[in-house]
Amino acid sequence: MIDLSIIIVNYNVKQFLLNLVESIYKAVKSISFEIIVVDNASEDGSIETLQKKYPEVHLIANKINLGFGSANNQAMQIAKGRYLLLLNPDTIVNEDTFSKMISFFENNNEVGIAGCKVLNPDGTLQLACRRSFPGPWTSFTKVIGLSNLFPRTKLFARYNLTYLDENKSYEVDAVSGAFMMIRKEVYERIGGFDQQFFMYGEDLDICYRAQKAGYKVFYVHSTEIIHYKGESTKRSSIDETKVFYNAMHLFVRKHLSSSFIVGTILQTAIIFRKLLAFAINNSLAIFSAFMDLLLFSFSIITAEKLYSNPHWRGFPNYVLPWVYIVPSFIQLIISIFGSVYKKNSISVLRILISLFYGLILLSSLTFFFKQVAFSRAVVLITYLLSIIVLSGWRITVKILFNLGLSADIKKSRTLIVGDDLKTEELAAKLKTYSSKVYQIIGFVSFRKDRIGEKTGSYKILGSTENIKKLINDVKIDKVIFSNENLSFNQMFAIVAECQGTNVEFLVAGKELDYLVGKSSITMLDDIPLLKVQYNISSLIYRFSKRCLDLILSSLILISVYPFIYLFKKFISHKTDFINFILDVPGVFLGRKSFIGPRLVSFHDDLYVGKPGLTGYWYVENLSENDVEEIKKLDIFYAKNSNIWLDFEILGLTFAKMFIRME
Repeated sequence: MIDLSIIIVNYNVKQFLLNLVESIYKAVKSISFEIIVVDNASEDGSIETLQKKYPEVHLIANKINLGFGSANNQAMQIAKGRYLLLLNPDTIVNEDTFSKMISFFENNNEVGIAGCKVLNPDGTLQLACRRSFPGPWTSFTKVIGLSNLFPRTKLFARYNLTYLDENKSYEVDAVSGAFMMIRKEVYERIGGFDQQFFMYGEDLDICYRAQKAGYKVFYVHSTEIIHYKGESTKRSSIDETKVFYNAMHLFVRKHLSSSFIVGTILQTAIIFRKLLAFAINNSLAIFSAFMDLLLFSFSIITAEKLYSNPHWRGFPNYVLPWVYIVPSFIQLIISIFGSVYKKNSISVLRILISLFYGLILLSSLTFFFKQVAFSRAVVLITYLLSIIVLSGWRITVKILFNLGLSADIKKSRTLIVGDDLKTEELAAKLKTYSSKVYQIIGFVSFRKDRIGEKTGSYKILGSTENIKKLINDVKIDKVIFSNENLSFNQMFAIVAECQGTNVEFLVAGKELDYLVGKSSITMLDDIPLLKVQYNISSLIYRFSKRCLDLILSSLILISVYPFIYLFKKFISHKTDFINFILDVPGVFLGRKSFIGPRLVSFHDDLYVGKPGLTGYWYVENLSENDVEEIKKLDIFYAKNSNIWLDFEILGLTFAKMFIRME
């Protein structure tokens, strides 16, 4: 019989597996050993590469993914070692790990299962390497978060035993399946893993059964491994949170007398974690909705007080407080259906449109339902106030905190679906396309065996099979399809799968000169831009823009301009703000606009607006010598310009000016 059977279950982590095997050969030294790899239907070339590089490794190639426990059972049935070591493929072992663990077993005959110190890549302890069974109190403190709040308190931190010194060895309830060494006699007595556990929980289960059979489970601090946790699950579409808590629930049903309390806690945990993830991912949208609900209710109360008079003394008591709450929720629902709340932007224009529809609806209700027709004047005052406060807080937040700017202004975190030369060309073109800034996070392949590879300057982060999970994990704003061989059926299948992620999908044109999105066409070359309708050419917008220029320039000329003009001779250094104010007469006379292109009104016969005192060219910190980049920004502004965008650019301009003055 040999000393050690090293068992590795692999799923689509080829490079990690090869690194691990290499580290194993450095650690075995004088130990007699065998390596058994069970591959769970990987599609990344793991089998072929392993056979070619390490033909001596015993390989079991499954046709389907059997899960962690079942695959380990296959290997344990044929293992010949006195000790069985279950080792995750995304780990690296220390050179003394095997010898120290075998020595520990030989000096502690009562120990049946042991695990070493497992470190994260940053050197911190991976908490799962030593833990307690999920009893009622232990589960409650973990789910509620008390274990995180009081990690050094034994009462609350039992699940991960964070109150214990990681640099000491001691008996524990369970160790991690990422590194679990078992005496062969323990396996022969209690059997392998329970195959009811697909992933997670099986390590708890086998430790529990070993203890019931009279063996001890130990955490050994004297040696360590590094574990790149979760690499296999990144390459699958598995919902780890749900699988983890379901596994805990199964363990409780099996061993802890079907505890209704623990079962309820764990099922609640699944829902809670999903809600928490949703809240974090949509925090800006939730905050916006809450602010609107609060401020609209405030507007109703204020309108009631303003209109109160001897003839109308306010709402009757029998409808309080519902008369404040119900209309607010009606307006909130209208705003939701009006797509007001986005995870990465706060729109002034959309809230104004939704308020307009809300005014029509609530005014109509006072006509058709006379029992709630208390005062149409209060409704009108409410909406006038709401226009001010609901748009006002948005403008304030954008100016002061640069928060919630649309994805067109901020960098859009982008994935490109494709892995060929065309994909590289598209990424290169997007990188130089300054008028709509794309931050390319990586590529998505159609083949799992390419995950982790580099294509040009970018890494292939996942496959189309797990794209939804990838979108949520790395917080993607846009997905671009670029592969010529991708059919529309495949595209629609991916889009349908990713419903609810609030991501914009675009399709690159065959010649890579445009992107087709759900609501627009974004041109990537200069010539096709001539075919697009630009907002700057709209008569309504040009009239609105001229009115804004006249009103704002008049106010500045009356208030600020005289002081700046009188003292300009005494100012040795003219700041951007001073130059801005001195140019305001040109705006009043119609020669310039507050927001517009850098110098010229036309690019290749395309009208892009009057020259502006500021614009994208200013807030994007471009040099005057960046002629091509300024041209692209001028064209982008001409295409997307509107009054609210002008306010946003003005806010960013003044913020930048005042920062420079400090």
